[in-house]
Amino acid sequence: MTTPLSQLSGRVWIYAGDPDPEAVMPCVAVVADDAGSTVVDAGQSPVHARLVRSAMAKAGLPAARRLVYTHHHWDHTWGACAWEVEEIVGHEAGAALLSAEARRPWSHEYLRQKMAANPRLQPSFKARARAMNDWEDFAVRPPTRTFTGRLELPGGIELRHVGGNHAPDSTVVAVPDSSVMLLGDCFYPPPFHLREPGPCGEEIDLPQITALVAERFDWYVDSHSPPWHPPSP
Repeated sequence: MTTPLSQLSGRVWIYAGDPDPEAVMPCVAVVADDAGSTVVDAGQSPVHARLVRSAMAKAGLPAARRLVYTHHHWDHTWGACAWEVEEIVGHEAGAALLSAEARRPWSHEYLRQKMAANPRLQPSFKARARAMNDWEDFAVRPPTRTFTGRLELPGGIELRHVGGNHAPDSTVVAVPDSSVMLLGDCFYPPPFHLREPGPCGEEIDLPQITALVAERFDWYVDSHSPPWHPPSP
């Protein structure tokens, strides 16, 4: 059986997401380091996180030392409780939002109640119910270390807050020695239940992604598409 984990470039490995959009399972990136790997996004559930951990071990990658959140949305953070790491790093705006999420009484019944009250939540909440087999030992984990504008982590990993319409805490993660930029969902439109009526509410942030691609990394990775290698100028 093949593993979805593969080496993209240099120290950066990608555990591919599920191409089924209803699964809402993004990719997870691993920046390998002998001092302990940095995992970018935690997975959308404890099951997802354990699959990534197992694949890392089989590939001989160093165990995770830290998690980095590209933003606070559930499919990027709900796997955090299944990781054993020294720190979880995220933008301060996401920390406040995740602290509020951590106080909710998450369960399948709670998901049903919220969907009944607001049908626009159905795409997200149905995917959450699908991802979670049970809720034993589940917890939403806010960052244990926050930043505002930029932060450089050990090993030369660069975190940069870019914000945007999709999430106020959207962060890109650059790994210059591997020429990879991890984008999360930064240029996406808002989540479905927050979109305004009309076509403008579904548009990507073209100026943002254009500016990031102009930096000429060899690889750009957003969370729900295959990695992209820009053509030579």
